[in-house]
Amino acid sequence: MTGTGTEPATARIDTSRPHPARVYDWFLGGKDNYPVDEELGRQIMGVDGTARHVARTNRWFMQRVTRWLAGEAGVRQYLDIGTGIPTEPNLHQVAQGIAPESRVVYTDNDPIVLKHAEALLRSTPEGVTDYVQADVREPGRILEQAREKLDFERPVALSLVALTHFLGDEDDPYGLVARLVEALPSGSHLVLSQLTADFDPEAVGRGVEMYKAGGVTLAPRSRAEIARFFEGLEPVEPGLVQLTDWHPELAVGESTDENAVISLYGAVARKP
Repeated sequence: MTGTGTEPATARIDTSRPHPARVYDWFLGGKDNYPVDEELGRQIMGVDGTARHVARTNRWFMQRVTRWLAGEAGVRQYLDIGTGIPTEPNLHQVAQGIAPESRVVYTDNDPIVLKHAEALLRSTPEGVTDYVQADVREPGRILEQAREKLDFERPVALSLVALTHFLGDEDDPYGLVARLVEALPSGSHLVLSQLTADFDPEAVGRGVEMYKAGGVTLAPRSRAEIARFFEGLEPVEPGLVQLTDWHPELAVGESTDENAVISLYGAVARKP
C-alpha cells in the first residue's frame, strides 16, 4: 500500500540559499542539489576532506538502527523527521525488508524532497509509507498527520537523524523533541544523531561559520548536551556513542576511512 504526500500550497524550492537536505544529497553523491548547495559542500570538503564519508557514516547508522529496531526490538511503525532526499536503501526499505508489514511516515521541510515522494512511498503490499511536508518546528502538525497512518496506541520509532544540529537554542530543540516523545506510547524508541565539536573543534567551528554564511543554522553540542534529548528514556546499549561504535556487527556494505573524524554522536533509547 502506498500513501500520498501532502504539500502546502505555499511550498516552493528556494535555490538562492543552501538547504541541509540538498547539501547532504551532494555529500552522498546525489544529483538533486543546486550550485549553491554544491558550493557549500565543497567549502566544507576544503575543511574536512572526509566529509562525504562522514555523511555516509550517518546514513549507515540509520540503517543499522533500523535493522535492530525491526529485528530485535520488533518495531513495526516509524516516524522519520528530516528525511532528506531518498537514497537507497531508505528506512522503509530496511524495515520492510525485515518486516514487510512495517508502516513508515516520512517528514521534511524542503519541497524538493516532495518531488521524490514516489520513491519514499514505494511500499510493500503489506506495509504503508506516507510523506508529510512539514518542519520539525511544527510538532503538532506532524503528529496530527502521522496519526492518519500510524497507530499511536502501539510503539513507534521516532527517527531524528542528523536533524537537531540544525536547530538553534532559540528553536527550543529539547522542547520540540520532548513534545514528540510525549505523544508516543510506552515501548516506543527515540533514534537521534547530532553533530558535536568534542573531537575536532576547529574543523567543526569552521563548518558552523560556513553554514552561517549560507544562512543555515548549525549547532554542534557536547555529549552531555546531546544526552539531554534522552532524559526520562531507557538507553539501548551501547548508549550515546560515536556513530561507528553503535552495533557495528549490524553493518551491511559499509566502508571505513581511517582519516575520518566522526564528529557525530548517536543513540537509541526506549520510552518506559
